[in-house]
Amino acid sequence: MSFVGPRPALYNQELLIRLRKEKSVDKVRPGVTGLAQISGRDQLSIPDKVMYDQLYIKDASILLDIKIFLVTVKAALTGKGAN
Repeated sequence: MSFVGPRPALYNQELLIRLRKEKSVDKVRPGVTGLAQISGRDQLSIPDKVMYDQLYIKDASILLDIKIFLVTVKAALTGKGAN
């Protein structure tokens, strides 16, 4: 597991698991936080989460990881974005 990457699915999130397999998102190392988490987290539909996971994989870079990390830290410190 890495710090930034597609967040692992829970065992009961069958649709998320299936869509990630179909789109090969499950081939990437999961992370504690990711693009889907800073883009809406629980407000996103499952297909939208997978779309953000694919976008993260397509645009993966150290700069994107830093951006995701900084937004995550800001949300954790301010409570904004937390559900």
